[in-house]
Amino acid sequence: MLPLSLLNAAQNKPMLVELKNGETFNGHLVNCDNFMNITLREVYQTSSEGDRFWKLRECYIRGSTIKYLRVPDALLDDVKEEQNRAREASRGARGAGAGPRGRGIGQRGRGARGGPMRGGRGGGRGRG
Repeated sequence: MLPLSLLNAAQNKPMLVELKNGETFNGHLVNCDNFMNITLREVYQTSSEGDRFWKLRECYIRGSTIKYLRVPDALLDDVKEEQNRAREASRGARGAGAGPRGRGIGQRGRGARGGPMRGGRGGGRGRG
C-alpha cells in the first residue's frame, strides 16, 4: 500500500501526526500533496514534553518534519480492499482476448499494417 494513496483516502478523517521534534497534532486531514505536506483542521497540538496544549482551527505541516502518522484502523482495511478490487478489475480487463503483446517474430521488419517499417535498423536511406 502506498502512503500517498492512504493519505488521499484519509481526507476528512481524524489522524495523529508526530513530528521529528516530538510535537503531536491531532486533527482532521483537509489536504495532502506529493511531498506529504498536510493541512489539518480542528487541531489539538501538544508540546514535545507533553505539558502544553493548543487548540488550532487549522494548521499546515511540512512533510519532511513528520516522524509518523496514525490513521483509523478501519481506513487501512478500506484502502486494502479498494486496491484489491482495482487489481482484480485490471486483471479481468487485460485478459479479454487482446492476444500477445508486441510485434512477435512473424512481423519482424514490418510496420503496423504489414508494409515495410520506416526508419528501422538496417534499412537506411540509399539502400533500395
